[in-house]
Amino acid sequence: MTGREFDVTSLGELLIDFTENGTSSQGNPIMEANPGGAVCNVLAMLCKLGKKTAYIGKVGKDMFGRQLLDAVRETGIDTRNLIVDPDAHTTLAFVHTYPGGDRDFSFYRDPGADMLLRKDEVQADLIQASRVFHFGTLSSTHPGVREATRYALDVARQAGCIISFDPNLRPPLWRSLDDARAEIEYGLARCDMLKISDNEVEFLFDTTDYDKGAALLEERFHIPLVLITLGREGSRAYYHGMRAEAAPFIQEKTIETTGAGDTFCASSINYVLEHGIEDLKKEQLEELLTFANAAASIITTRKGALRVMPTRQEVLDFIAARS
Repeated sequence: MTGREFDVTSLGELLIDFTENGTSSQGNPIMEANPGGAVCNVLAMLCKLGKKTAYIGKVGKDMFGRQLLDAVRETGIDTRNLIVDPDAHTTLAFVHTYPGGDRDFSFYRDPGADMLLRKDEVQADLIQASRVFHFGTLSSTHPGVREATRYALDVARQAGCIISFDPNLRPPLWRSLDDARAEIEYGLARCDMLKISDNEVEFLFDTTDYDKGAALLEERFHIPLVLITLGREGSRAYYHGMRAEAAPFIQEKTIETTGAGDTFCASSINYVLEHGIEDLKKEQLEELLTFANAAASIITTRKGALRVMPTRQEVLDFIAARS
């Protein structure tokens, strides 16, 4: 697989995150239109780490779609399968940030262009030319885009890609949480590496014992590499019965957590690209987690995510300064 054209191809949502950036003279929140979407955030970070990436998805033919197309191209992501739909609006998300960085989302998406991607619009050759295929569940909330996602997964599996999955649970986007659970479990049954957050483990297994949650993931889905992010508690890796963990990098300068999980996910995928997914040692898992935690910490000090991902050297310097 090392001779393939792309390191990572991803399918999923691309949207505008409207994030609060001060208040007006009347006391109203000022909203900044930041390019976003979990899977494209992941690709943007991978590009910063020197990897070649491609994106499969759809935006509307409107001012926000044009902004997103420009932003994705600017990062270096291949956009040959980024479709501009003349009849749809680009999906918007309004993000309210609480003290400490936690967020609440309001989505304007029914329908949004990203959920209108069709199976026949997916360029299978992009996936076949990739070492890793990465996806989440926001491309499975509705029947048409769900069919496209499942088709892409089948292509990736047949092509021998490493499959990376981030559930990225956003309850407001699902008709029911039972639907969300079913699509998360579909992804869990088909991935080789999983990035999952503490609240998603709690959602799936009704437990805050994350070792127990990881054991259930292994028992039910046989995922080789499971990475659990724990917010201010750091992160853990579970790999063939081995457990590793790394402390977080807490910052006083944290503005918001938008993109932190995506940055962590991209850094983890990058490690697998550089070291493989076979025969990893505990020390390597700790190295993976430490870098990913540091990169995620840096992004919490910046507005937005896609355009402001840190470089490898920034992350290494940050780790060295904290050692």
